[in-house]
Amino acid sequence: MPALTHDDLLRRAEELRLPAQHHIDGADEPGSGAAFTVVSPRDGQVLGEVADAQGAEVDLAVAAARRAFDSGPWPRLAPAERGRVLLRVAELLAEQREKLALTISLEMGKPFTDAYGIELRAAIDTFRWYGQLADKLTDESPHAAPDALALVTREPAGVVGAVVPWNFPLTLASWKIAPALAAGCTVVLKPSESSPLSALMLGRIATEAGLPPGVLNVVAGDGPTAGRALGLHPDVDVLAFTGSTAVGRHFLRYAADSNLKRVWLELGGKSPNIILPDAPDLEQAAATAAWGIFFNQGEMCTAPSRLLVHSSIAERVTEAIVARAGELRVGDPLDPATEMGALVGEGHLERVLEHIGAGVGQGARLRAGGGRTLTGTGGSYVHPTVFDQVDPGMRLAREEIFGPVLSVLTFDDVEEAVRLANATEYGLAAGLWTSDLSTAHRVARALRAGTVWVNCYEEGDLTVPFGGMKQSGNGRDKSAHALEKYTELKTTWIQL
Repeated sequence: MPALTHDDLLRRAEELRLPAQHHIDGADEPGSGAAFTVVSPRDGQVLGEVADAQGAEVDLAVAAARRAFDSGPWPRLAPAERGRVLLRVAELLAEQREKLALTISLEMGKPFTDAYGIELRAAIDTFRWYGQLADKLTDESPHAAPDALALVTREPAGVVGAVVPWNFPLTLASWKIAPALAAGCTVVLKPSESSPLSALMLGRIATEAGLPPGVLNVVAGDGPTAGRALGLHPDVDVLAFTGSTAVGRHFLRYAADSNLKRVWLELGGKSPNIILPDAPDLEQAAATAAWGIFFNQGEMCTAPSRLLVHSSIAERVTEAIVARAGELRVGDPLDPATEMGALVGEGHLERVLEHIGAGVGQGARLRAGGGRTLTGTGGSYVHPTVFDQVDPGMRLAREEIFGPVLSVLTFDDVEEAVRLANATEYGLAAGLWTSDLSTAHRVARALRAGTVWVNCYEEGDLTVPFGGMKQSGNGRDKSAHALEKYTELKTTWIQL
């Protein structure tokens, strides 16, 4: 990462030219003239007025994607050629990494250091990985009868609608777009109205990299209008969504009410992080638990928001996390010294504070934080917050808060830990800390979660799939398995 000071970043942020129009059919599109205001959560200042997609703009974007799929070159290119374009997207993202990281910090409050070092790294790596994978996929020829030849081929599914949230605006968009494009699909991306700017930049970068017109379209707008229009559109073949479970239900209804499009959902989480007394390093376990819940302001679907710790070590672990919460530097996302930035906006901050108030009201013990901070900045900042003496039936232990709020629960044996961990409607991720190999395997198998981290948290790379069980969704992002969402299997039986 470049050695930039706070003043450097403030100056460069002022020099940014932020997009304000949709990107449709390879060009900027002002749309109908409707616009919405994008406000920076770091200081409450207006970043700009952005074109607001109504039904007509969504129709325009889907029509461009349909033309590009039905008669354009992209699905018909050799996979290696598609891969080369994706690699070029990765190169351009790397070239514009600083500008994109600044934009993300401004629009959703993430520290620039995290936007540059983590989010942009993930987006670049994703396009590079699928670019390299594109020509390495194979079809099948099963052993059939002696007088027949059977072929099983994977074909691109068609037009993909991708709807992504604000917490990782480029990472999550890349997880959808890159495998869909590698498969030969065309895409209409709708980013969150809270973080449309970096996604609009991505659309322009993709066109500059050589994507034909209509292959990647980006429309800015809200969920009830633009998102609903995509979900109901009869020319969208696949809908890929990351966001809340409540909104995921809407997309399933939209599919049922329209063309029965396939809907892939990566939804909420209330992830347990289990620390057993034989954890190989309790200090590391506590430090990782604190990092996991406070990273990205706790605005993580996989955030380890339920710390399940054995009663014999609970106070020691909790004290370490409380100490870390007190040390954590909350501040301007453009200050390189900042460790935790702003929540995405005032509305979300109020929801997080309401959950904190409910925790106090239901009898949990507040050990750290509990309120907003840096009120003089005009931004949406909250103290890192820790509760213990949390009962499994409390809202703190059941509902996704999507903020830097940790709930500590205790258990007395492994079986109780597993019961507590699985006592949720969600099943996205889980953590486990133990030195016993048998326990690690046994508990990992028992946990109903799409990812289980053992003696670590939030680790992995693009070779492994990511997604949830239960009400955390279906389908998988990342890895070669992501291509399953964007392809159709076709059987061809040839009589010899």
